[in-house]
Amino acid sequence: MDILKFIVFEILGVTPFLVGSIAFFGLVMQRKSFDVVLTGTIKTIVGFLVFGGGAAMAVASLDSFQQLFSEGFGLQGVLPLAEALTALAQTKFALCVSLIMVCGFAANLLFAKITPFKNIFLTGQHNLYLAALLTVVFKALGWSDLSTIVCGSILLGMSACIFPAICQPWMRKITGSDEIAMGHYVTLGYALSGWIGSKVGDPKESTETIQLPGWLNIFKDYIVSVSISIGIFYYIAAFAAGKETVESIAGGMHWLVYPMFQALTFTAALYIIITGVRLLLSEIVPAFLGFSEKLIPNSRPALDCPVVFTYAPTATVIGFISAFVGGLLVMGILAIMGSNVIIPVAIPYFFIGATAAVFGNASGGWKGAIAGSFVVGILIGVGPALIYPIMESVGLSGTSFPETDFVALGLIVYYLGKMLP
Repeated sequence: MDILKFIVFEILGVTPFLVGSIAFFGLVMQRKSFDVVLTGTIKTIVGFLVFGGGAAMAVASLDSFQQLFSEGFGLQGVLPLAEALTALAQTKFALCVSLIMVCGFAANLLFAKITPFKNIFLTGQHNLYLAALLTVVFKALGWSDLSTIVCGSILLGMSACIFPAICQPWMRKITGSDEIAMGHYVTLGYALSGWIGSKVGDPKESTETIQLPGWLNIFKDYIVSVSISIGIFYYIAAFAAGKETVESIAGGMHWLVYPMFQALTFTAALYIIITGVRLLLSEIVPAFLGFSEKLIPNSRPALDCPVVFTYAPTATVIGFISAFVGGLLVMGILAIMGSNVIIPVAIPYFFIGATAAVFGNASGGWKGAIAGSFVVGILIGVGPALIYPIMESVGLSGTSFPETDFVALGLIVYYLGKMLP
């Protein structure tokens, strides 16, 4: 059990090591020289750590925003955070979650080898979240550990191959190639955003090239546009929370300076993410050729959602704002209906909303970015409410999964399972 935990949480669960291992074996399979293998492996891991560090900075900044926003507007309810629910699931079903993740990754490689779906899912933490979801669903159905592990592993392996394929047509539009796939289980939402974009806008009117009059041209620089727009959001939350609340989390900084400092920190985080993605892609794509050519022909790596941020950085802030507005709308409607209120947590709304906007922008320009991310924001508000009763049935309360793919798969598996004798 200790060895299994080490493999799951210290290797497969640490995505930089997982991706670095793939790069290492890919370069070895291409019979590259020792120095090329070493350099490529290190740069791949460092690239992932750079964009992971940027993501951690963004999460910390968004957490401050969430504290101010929740305190200022008195929000209480269910928090849609995969990380929180996975942590709860691991405390109750550690063996099942661990084995499903390990065996599911092996199944991913097998299915990529024998099926037309050639995606190798390299976002280790998302496979861990999916393992937790499948465990919870099967336990809610009353299944044994053995049945849960076997069926969960097969489903995880299939999901890791098939879900990235759903939004691959739009990934090709975004990246201009077929070399990488989306390794983030919101592919149904991203594909929907891409489709919506194609119906409401023109890709020629991209968020990155749109012409603005006069001094507004400064907003064409995403560093400026993100700083100002996110700064406005922070000040709204800060004024709603009040001086005392801001001072309690500002660590001695003046309460009127703190919101702008956090906004600028968030912008710096986004810049770091984009820099890390560029370094990662420059190494993992050529390294993966060895993996593809020798072991699983025509396969491609499925990478975490920030991998697309570099293609439309301005769209990312548009997506966060638009998706967050959609989440607030859902929260209000659920409150009126007397249902479980899903609090729009800033962290998933940024990463999911930003990615949805990049997809919408690729097919529909700025109109697609706004419309697509808004609809996805609604989905990641409604979805957690739909699947929450299953979580509660096994004693996991207070949090739920926002990812569209988790919700769809979880509901389908649960209700099909209920139909079995």
